[in-house]
Formats: sequence, structure tokens, C-alpha cells
Amino acid sequence: MKAFSIYTDSELVDLLNAGNRAAFDEIYHRHWKSLYRTAYRVLKDEGACLDLLQDIFIWLWEHRGHLEVRVLHAYLSMAVKYKVANYIRQLKVRPSLFEEVEKLEIPDTATISALALNELKTIIAAFTEELPERCRQVFYLSRIEYLSNKEIAARLGVSEKTVENQLTIALKKLRLKLGSLHLWMFFL
Repeated sequence: MKAFSIYTDSELVDLLNAGNRAAFDEIYHRHWKSLYRTAYRVLKDEGACLDLLQDIFIWLWEHRGHLEVRVLHAYLSMAVKYKVANYIRQLKVRPSLFEEVEKLEIPDTATISALALNELKTIIAAFTEELPERCRQVFYLSRIEYLSNKEIAARLGVSEKTVENQLTIALKKLRLKLGSLHLWMFFL
């Protein structure tokens, strides 16, 4: 692995795309500590942070050969930011943690990612409009207003099971809509 320490991140990504395991190992060893610190600053949970990093690096390995990454550290930092946000959202953790996620320092190249995120938001907004009324309501309340299934059920006067089913339908349709956009699939 010593030989790979002289390579730039860009060269390592090229080698990773060619399936080189040693390049992957170097990427991991080069970046995992700073990514862990970024996640830990918000979550303060060692196990959760390690799980999130594992998910990111597994995804990176599984998608080798298809990666179009210009600035690796910025890319991985954004992945951590979104994984932390999703973790918080899924556990319905206190809203103040979202403020912590927003404060995470991401390199300047995050502007490119912000533009891509805005594009994704536009795609999701258009997708949401195509959903049937009940499904659209459930999706909106869950993903935009961050209500729990129980709260959504109470607000709409339906069972929690109906909420779960409608949300499952919406997310399956969204994943199909996004299709080959592997980067977005990673964050959903």
C-alpha cells in the first residue's frame, strides 16, 4: 500500500474504476478519519458513524468502474453529509441536528454538488406532482414536513399501514424514475 500513497486522489479513482483493490484501500485509509470526524461532530455516536462510513465505502467499491468523481474528498464529504441527514431523518432525531448538518464544512467544490442537488430537488418536485393525490400527500408530509407515519395517519385520517404502503409505493416509483442516476440512488 506504500506505493499507492504517492498517487493523487484522481489517479486513485482511475485505478479504482479499473478495479484495483489496493487503490480502494488507499482511498479508505486516506479519507476515513476526516469523514468519521465530520459525521461524529453531528451524531456523537461512534457506532452510527462507523456504519455510515461502511455504507459509503461499500457503495464506492460496488460502483467502481462507473465513478465520475472530480474531487474525491469533496465527493466523500457530501456523501457523509447526506448519509447523516438521512440517518437523522429516518430516526426522527431532534430537528436541531439538521442545523448541525448544514454547518458541516464541505470544500468549495460542494457548489457543484449543490447545483446537482438543486437539480435533484427539481426532479423530485416534478415526480411528486405525478403521484396520485393520496400518495403525493403522504410523500410530502413524510419527506418535506418530516412527520412520522403516525402523525401522517392522524392528519389524513387513514391507518398507519396505509401511510406505510403509500410511502413504499412513492419511493419505489422515485427509484425507478431516477433509474441510472447511481449517485442519487446512493442517497435515497
